[in-house]
Amino acid sequence: MTEQQNAGVARRGALLIGALGGVVVGAVTLAVAELIDGVLQRGGWAGGEPSPVLAVGGAFVDRTPLWLKNFAVETFGTDDKLALFVGMGLVLALLCCLIGLIALRRLQVALLLTVVLVGVAAAAVATRPGSHALDLLPILLGGACGLLVLRGWFGRIGRPASEGNAVDRRTAVGIGAGALVATALLGWGGRALGSAGRAVDEARRKVAIPRVRRPVAVPAGASVGVGGVTPFVVPQRDFYRIDTALVVPQVDPAGWRLRVHGMVEHEVEIDWETLLSKPMQEAMVTLMCVSNEVGGNLNGNAIWTGWPVRELLAQARPKPGADMVLSRSVDGFTAGTPLEALTDDRNALLAIGMNREPLAPKHGFPVRLVVPGLYGYVSATKWVVDLKVTTFAQDEGYWTPRGWSARGPVKTSSRIDVPSDNDTVQRGSGGTVAVAGVAWAQHRGVTGVQVRIDDGEWTDARLGTDATVDAWRQWVYAWPASPGKHTIAVRARDSTGEWQTGETAPPDPDGSTGWHTIGVTVT
Repeated sequence: MTEQQNAGVARRGALLIGALGGVVVGAVTLAVAELIDGVLQRGGWAGGEPSPVLAVGGAFVDRTPLWLKNFAVETFGTDDKLALFVGMGLVLALLCCLIGLIALRRLQVALLLTVVLVGVAAAAVATRPGSHALDLLPILLGGACGLLVLRGWFGRIGRPASEGNAVDRRTAVGIGAGALVATALLGWGGRALGSAGRAVDEARRKVAIPRVRRPVAVPAGASVGVGGVTPFVVPQRDFYRIDTALVVPQVDPAGWRLRVHGMVEHEVEIDWETLLSKPMQEAMVTLMCVSNEVGGNLNGNAIWTGWPVRELLAQARPKPGADMVLSRSVDGFTAGTPLEALTDDRNALLAIGMNREPLAPKHGFPVRLVVPGLYGYVSATKWVVDLKVTTFAQDEGYWTPRGWSARGPVKTSSRIDVPSDNDTVQRGSGGTVAVAGVAWAQHRGVTGVQVRIDDGEWTDARLGTDATVDAWRQWVYAWPASPGKHTIAVRARDSTGEWQTGETAPPDPDGSTGWHTIGVTVT
């Protein structure tokens, strides 16, 4: 091997050791921070979100522009949070590699950049809802350890081979790999130490959903009996999840409290036992995410058990002039709900049960809001802990300053579940193809669904039995199909007599519109 080739190999080896050193520094910083975070969480000393990873992720979500949020939901759906974590990991790894490479020549500059990154993470921790000074301890101690490792690595392991006491490349890689494994175990231990999941799971298993005086019954004929159509009542495990929480909050019902304050004659606070003592009722309600595209599946129907919100607000007695209730989640999310939607005769609930089971943590255990007729971003607060009676002029929910409308009534819409877009289908007995799906117009009710083939006339579909104006309806159309390629469109009508509009609009700022249209080939 020539001298030039040797120099190239040595250069590549130095770059590898430098990049690896930067990754080790980042891993040590995060692992120590996660360990201290676990200690704080286990001791009940955490206020907001001491974990730098979750704090930075939460700060990013809070500052996400509307176009990027829409892109994430459209592209990744309910996996948007996983995509965010993967993206954060890649960006952090690249930054750590860059710091390591800089440290090969300018250690002081690399140290300064590390301090800047730690400072950014500390700022994110400090600005999370409910944070206090002790929450900064994990990232500060983690950052201090990272700086020590940075100096140590590039003071010896990353030293050029021409200098004395240098460590060879193979040994350096071995040390780095061992350090990454050790820090991974350290970080995992911190997460396990601070996790409240086991205690919450145990508490959830002990919850017995109270009986109600008038149980909800799914009427015969609500399902049209076509395979592939979304179940009329969606099981918890399959119910969509859209929220701003990067990690599902684990709320022990023993410590749960709900405060009602603001423009009220009398502030009220209730705990878990008080809520369970109230007369519960059941309601069948279809929930809908405002991010749902035409034909999307970010919605679901369930039987909810809870105490009517209007009864709690009646105890507080809202003052004249109030027109909004700002609900707050344990993780800081807020939703602004019209006061009338919580005080009229609709089944707006402080829900503790879903399909006669305790809420799953990802669906808001122990308590969430369920409000018929409104998109979730203005009504369906999970892990709810605070209700502030206020006005739309004075307060805004989480998504309103981010470009979404302040009030979010659900729009009349419909979806084709079967066949799927671009399917090849065969005619059944009688030469027909079953076209079926669901339609919704919460708190108005669906009174008709029509299907159009290609550019033909709109034809009535058969509706499943109506359960309530707050639940969706299944529908089916026996299409006398002819061979070839066709387009199928669907539209629904609500109880006001209005057909859903065919004008196409995106989800922002107040919900998508347009007819769901698919293409199929009939053989």
